[in-house]
Amino acid sequence: MRRIASKSGGGPGPELGHAWTRYRDQYRDCRLCPRACGVDRIAGRRGVCGETAVCRIGAVCPHFGEEPSISGRCGSGTVFLAGCSTRCFFCQNYRISREGQGRSVSPEELLAAVEELVRKSVHNLNLVTPDHFWPHMKWLCERIRARGFSLPFVFNCSGYMAECVVRQAVEIIDIFLPDVKFMDPVLAARCMGDSRYPELALAALRRMVGAVGFLRPWRPDGRRTGRRGVLVRHLVLPDHVDNSLLVLRRLHEEFGPGLPLSVMSQYHPTPECRRRGLLNRRLAASEYERVVAEVEELGFEKVYIQPDFGDPDYRPDFDASDPFPAPRSTS
Repeated sequence: MRRIASKSGGGPGPELGHAWTRYRDQYRDCRLCPRACGVDRIAGRRGVCGETAVCRIGAVCPHFGEEPSISGRCGSGTVFLAGCSTRCFFCQNYRISREGQGRSVSPEELLAAVEELVRKSVHNLNLVTPDHFWPHMKWLCERIRARGFSLPFVFNCSGYMAECVVRQAVEIIDIFLPDVKFMDPVLAARCMGDSRYPELALAALRRMVGAVGFLRPWRPDGRRTGRRGVLVRHLVLPDHVDNSLLVLRRLHEEFGPGLPLSVMSQYHPTPECRRRGLLNRRLAASEYERVVAEVEELGFEKVYIQPDFGDPDYRPDFDASDPFPAPRSTS
């Protein structure tokens, strides 16, 4: 991370209010995600995401649990945001995404916490599930740039995005780290309540790739971290290998073998999976091997593969100051 000369002086003052009112108005009649629930979050109503217009965070910390191209050796400067518009019942971050865990912060408090984080020489500023708090995130990124920091901004998301947010994000964000979860609309409806997910995720991904290209530099060992571009993630689900094969084939058809991928085996059932009796077991090695074989058959050139299954280090503890205390092994 390199710091450049700042004209703002870095202290508190009028800059904290710069453009905030204009961005804050996006929370009225909220359309920040494809649910377009239209609630007035400024008035304290909660959207489908579970959040009002008060920003809430689960953690702000250096994170070593991302792909090496993101975490590198010094960690990814990560802001875990509370709430989520996708609402997948199997989410590994369910304590903050679905169960309401997290603390409220003012824009000023958020900026102070993030500035302290980026001073720790992390490789990037990684915004996890930022869509439904996009007005805060856009303001935050502008303030971090105004204070002289040039580290890349990472938009780490579900892939389920409103066109208005994608359009604004590509003007600011350097690295996109989207999931492509489902290519089976029936499975999407079952898991997160919207059969439109496949086409919405592809539309968002097309715009991201068109704006910033594929992740570069590509050094999968993490000795040089990415500075700009897209890296797509896909989590393989038990009993749904066919969905994963559809995802890979569609991505190959749309973007070719050069699209960087992270194909994850880390699925672990949540309490909600057990309550529903759905996806309530870990992924079998044979299932993951079928997906990896398809990756190889299609000729994808830049791929992270996980060798482990259900490793507890992949499961965050948001009661701790660092939800992911140990680096994960990828190859």
